[in-house]
Amino acid sequence: MNITDIRIRRVSSAGRMKAVVSVTFDDQFVVHDIKVVEGNNGYFVAMPSRKGADGEFRDVAHPITTETRNMMQTMILDVYNQLEAEEA
Repeated sequence: MNITDIRIRRVSSAGRMKAVVSVTFDDQFVVHDIKVVEGNNGYFVAMPSRKGADGEFRDVAHPITTETRNMMQTMILDVYNQLEAEEA
């Protein structure tokens, strides 16, 4: 499965969340509400999640393997950084 499109919408809040992302796979399946978050050690990608009855957040969609998660994060952050450079 290949990522065929990444769309980034910057968030204009003063918080740690910097953007909301939609990722399309094989031009056939899309996952919305992936977040770019500024952490203590730089930016990272958070998968879409929902708050459970116990107050804990749980991912509703996520990569199964670390390799896939790293590949997605790298691609998303590359596009995000490119967008930031263009706007600077």
